[in-house]
Amino acid sequence: MTDSQDFESSLDALPIRLDNFEGPLDLLLHLIKKHEVNICDIPIALITTQYLDAIQLLQELNLDVAGEFLVMAATLIHIKSRMLLPRPETAAGTEADDDDPRDALVRRLLEHQKFKAAAELLHEREELRAAQWQRPDERVAAIAGDDYEPELEVDLFSLLTAFQAVVQRAKQRPKMLLPGEQIPIEVRIDQLLARLSEAEACGFEELFVDVADRAGLIVTFLALLEMIRLRLVRVFQSGGFGAIRVYKRARPADAPHPIGDPEAHHG
Repeated sequence: MTDSQDFESSLDALPIRLDNFEGPLDLLLHLIKKHEVNICDIPIALITTQYLDAIQLLQELNLDVAGEFLVMAATLIHIKSRMLLPRPETAAGTEADDDDPRDALVRRLLEHQKFKAAAELLHEREELRAAQWQRPDERVAAIAGDDYEPELEVDLFSLLTAFQAVVQRAKQRPKMLLPGEQIPIEVRIDQLLARLSEAEACGFEELFVDVADRAGLIVTFLALLEMIRLRLVRVFQSGGFGAIRVYKRARPADAPHPIGDPEAHHG
């Protein structure tokens, strides 16, 4: 067996597409929820800055930022520029009753939010019927009672927010004299799975305790995304922006194949 039949180890070779996880409207809804702002009165300057920062991080992670994310960035910048322009005045000296530049975006967000909620409800009902996997908080809730706040499955942008915090804390660590050797993503997955086997569940930040350099942090985060894609783990968060925990799961028979797996090209 040649090396070409093995996993590709470079970051550029890992085809993690954002459309496997979330889209630009999901990122906007995440930012709106994070800052606890009114969806009908979006602070466009703040949200645009936060959106562009997120896009920059996604590109640094070598994730495939689809064209629709860049189109949304251009849309936000255009809305921001229109918001900065002075409103024309009527003959009576009052501002003209023009449409708010944000109106079309707000309508799209509200519509997307409605369909996303419906899809999530259907997904939860399907999981309950299948009864294939018991969410860990159900066992705890039976003991803790009604005051227990259940865990929610984490979306990509909540993971990105948590990863940004990990990167910021890593900057406070002492600098390494020599750069660390880049860990192949498939090796990092094996390391993380071994850790999860020992503990059953692991805190998100605990995944990064044995790496100090930025490359190691990025490889670890990409390994986690690949593990989610392969359905090897599930990730839950307490409340809206609480602690994130990673749970190992038995890989379903219909799960996607690893990158470079010859069987991925059959069927």
